[in-house]
Amino acid sequence: MQFVVLLVITVIFAISGMDQTRAQPIPETGISDDDVFDGWISLFDGNSLYGWKPESKADWKVTTDGITVSDGEAGLLRTTTQFDDFILRLEFRAGATTNSGVFVRTSPRPVSPQKGCYEINIAPPDNPYPTGSIVGRKKSTLSSNLNSDRWHQLQITCVGHQVSVDLDGKPAASWTDPSPLGRGFIGLQLNDGKIAFRNIRLKPLHLVEIFNGKNLAGWNTYPEMKSRFSVEAGQILVKDGPGQLETKDLYANFIFQGQIRTESPGLNSGIFFRCIPTEKMNGYESQIHNGILNSNRSQPKDCGTGGIFRRKNARFVVADDQEWFIKTIIADGPHISTWVNGVQVCDWTDKRKPDANPRRGLREKAGSLMIQGHDPTTNIRLRDLKIREISVRHPPQ
Repeated sequence: MQFVVLLVITVIFAISGMDQTRAQPIPETGISDDDVFDGWISLFDGNSLYGWKPESKADWKVTTDGITVSDGEAGLLRTTTQFDDFILRLEFRAGATTNSGVFVRTSPRPVSPQKGCYEINIAPPDNPYPTGSIVGRKKSTLSSNLNSDRWHQLQITCVGHQVSVDLDGKPAASWTDPSPLGRGFIGLQLNDGKIAFRNIRLKPLHLVEIFNGKNLAGWNTYPEMKSRFSVEAGQILVKDGPGQLETKDLYANFIFQGQIRTESPGLNSGIFFRCIPTEKMNGYESQIHNGILNSNRSQPKDCGTGGIFRRKNARFVVADDQEWFIKTIIADGPHISTWVNGVQVCDWTDKRKPDANPRRGLREKAGSLMIQGHDPTTNIRLRDLKIREISVRHPPQ
């Protein structure tokens, strides 16, 4: 009998140890708090290729140097999310003869550097387009020798027709596209030679305030519901529930950023989007719930902040109750991705059949944005709410 008990205890501890081994640490973005609340997000979590997809057979992997590649079929490792107007910052390290690049507003498999993408080259000084150049468009004004012992920084800014590049803090190239591509992916290239990338960060640009900090102009209220929405100290205060506050404007493919604070532990709320206007919270829900199980942030108690409720749990619970956090939502067709405090927590594609009702299937039609009052315990604050429709993707000329 004692042997059986000891065996059971041993198995329990073994299982517990296995669970702890599988638990993933919260990624460290390296982005300062000021930059996080200024809208910067991390595209690389330092631990995995979450949010990325290889488009060729190559040895893309994560090492202590970051994302590395050295061998395989030439092609891109690209984001699963598309971006249009942004500032992109990253660091790279390459050998003296390496030829690689960073692709922006790219298709998954562009036919050439001049079609379906903008390629920011990483190449030796004797290349027709040395490091910092926009291949086929503008040669860099700088000459930089690549050195496998040194990290270099690229900053790439895309705004409408304009693409500009800084290399190690100095202007390198700028080009105006008469026929801009619109939204596209971010791609890291394997072409010839080993290269490493790290600290890949992006700030979406030109989001528009949808809360003026003074009143609820531009929003529909529902006094017959139990939730109470008020404006206090430049913030939307949500108490009691259930209920909803709904934008008058409608959005289909968009970037949203907003700062949120739950005022008590374990509170439940959500940001609903592509809602059927006037219906009761009938849309996709990006969850607000910071509860975790087993003291493990990779085990959300109830979907987790940034998860898509009843569709896809957040992979980490990043935020804490009673502290301000910022959430980013990007909805682009069937693909939805979210970040909390700059960490990507959800990357999901709705593969259901199309339906006007998002509870039953894929809804891509524009809808309202709603803030949820969940129940009588609801007590949350929101501020600095911004949104912008993403530009359409134009075919290359």
